[in-house]
Amino acid sequence: MIDYKKLKQLREETQVSFSLCKKALDETDNDIKKAKEKLKEWGIKKAAGKSDRATNAGGIYTYVHHNQLIAGMIELNSETDFVSGNEEFKKLGAELAMQVASVRAKDVSAFLAQDYIREPGKTVDDMIKEAILKFGENIQIARISRWEVGE
Repeated sequence: MIDYKKLKQLREETQVSFSLCKKALDETDNDIKKAKEKLKEWGIKKAAGKSDRATNAGGIYTYVHHNQLIAGMIELNSETDFVSGNEEFKKLGAELAMQVASVRAKDVSAFLAQDYIREPGKTVDDMIKEAILKFGENIQIARISRWEVGE
């Protein structure tokens, strides 16, 4: 039997659909930690299945550090403008731009391999896979750029 408090908690923490959250909790006997792992596993599989789909929509997101000395910019793409117009997608873009400003990466591949600054142990690539599961579309980082005064 599903624990609806845990269902609500899992949904709020992951932003994945109620039906997938419910399925994950069903398969893990209402264990939140195991359900998150199950959702991550599904996200990896879903991302692999969508990786060849074109990402012609998206947006450019920026972050300027409060001292005005460092900035990051990212082009984050999705399949449709419906997804790229979603507030959660925009929030992801803003977070990723902050990551670009915070931790140097020589290219997108290196950036994807970085640990997410707000959640060590979770990579940027994990964040993208979670977003693919959440939105049901292929999501790609097209390019990144970082500026620092004096460089």
